[in-house]
Amino acid sequence: MTQAWLLVASVVLSTVVCDLLQSHGMRRGGRAWKLPLSVVFMAVSFFSFMQLLKVAEMSFAVPATASSIVLETICARWILKEAVGLRRWGGALLVAAGVALLAH
Repeated sequence: MTQAWLLVASVVLSTVVCDLLQSHGMRRGGRAWKLPLSVVFMAVSFFSFMQLLKVAEMSFAVPATASSIVLETICARWILKEAVGLRRWGGALLVAAGVALLAH
């Protein structure tokens, strides 16, 4: 795996964790530890993205990091117990297909 893909993974994972912490924390009345921790993951995502732009073109970086949408949809369904309809699954599938095209 190249450095660019490792940075993509860092951006995607930290973005997903940040969004999950924010969503879960706000649903529970703004729990004190989850929201500040989400800011830490947001910072990791930002600085990873900045590093990614140093080693990869923006035309690769932005679409590749969109794969966070796929993981967030899966987490919304299984972790947050949200109802995810067929249109949302279809959108996530299209994003996944686009990221797969970038890999080749």
